[in-house]
Amino acid sequence: MNQEILDSTEFRGLPRVDEPRAASKPRLSRRVYNIVGLMGMGLLAGLLLLSLFPAAIAPYDPTETVGRPFLPPDADHRLGTNDIGQDIFSELIWGTRASLLTGLVVSLVSVSIGVVAGLVSGYFSNALSAIILVLVDLVLVLPFLPLVILLSAYLGPSQRNVVLILILVSWAIPARLIRSRVLTLTEIPYVEAARALGSSDSRIIRRHIWPAVRTIALVQVMMLAASAILAEASLSFLGLGDPSTKSWGTMLYFAQVSGVFLGDGWLWWVVPTGLMITLTVLGLVLLGYWLEQRLEPNLH
Repeated sequence: MNQEILDSTEFRGLPRVDEPRAASKPRLSRRVYNIVGLMGMGLLAGLLLLSLFPAAIAPYDPTETVGRPFLPPDADHRLGTNDIGQDIFSELIWGTRASLLTGLVVSLVSVSIGVVAGLVSGYFSNALSAIILVLVDLVLVLPFLPLVILLSAYLGPSQRNVVLILILVSWAIPARLIRSRVLTLTEIPYVEAARALGSSDSRIIRRHIWPAVRTIALVQVMMLAASAILAEASLSFLGLGDPSTKSWGTMLYFAQVSGVFLGDGWLWWVVPTGLMITLTVLGLVLLGYWLEQRLEPNLH
């Protein structure tokens, strides 16, 4: 009965957190946001197509030698060949799958851990919440790049280790953001009233807290995916990734060790790879920004 009162009255006069107020933004701003979102979705749709059907797009197997080393771009090899005669364009296409998969796995797992940690540490006041808060602070205070390099060197170069390391250092960011939001939500009158009317903690979190933080979680998936792709490329460039995996980072690594910067080969080997990384990160950031504006405009 108490829950029926809670759901039916909706505490008249009090705005629900999970129902955003009407945004009072000018029409031009909404149009710009929509253009930003379309740009992000277009970039990611193209990259997703490359990652799903690389064999249909790439002209060669990226692991096979198909020409002389360091061939410049021509009709047969659109971006030339690398130091052992492999087609760079085919490497670039196949590398899309590994880089996107790494970013997606790291972001989804990190945000999932961060959501649970943020909800528990923000809603409850117990020993577990204190432990989570200490762990979050510890991860955030440690320098990111030296920590990642140290763990990578200790665990060894492999794609699985790169993913595990990036998850270990990434989950604290969404956990901190969600915890801050939950702490604010627990002080809102209708959440306190729900407790007074006998609603269980799980129902309050599911019905009132989670709808108000899911936008943060969704945006963090996009942002952490972009960060993970950059981090994987950086680690692979330093020789700490899996050299047997065709990714954009390993392409940059082999370009560096082959001495490509001594000539003009970097123009068709390094520049396209860097451009693909840039476009991917840009697409994820633009889509994340558009989702934030679309789902929760009152934050801006």
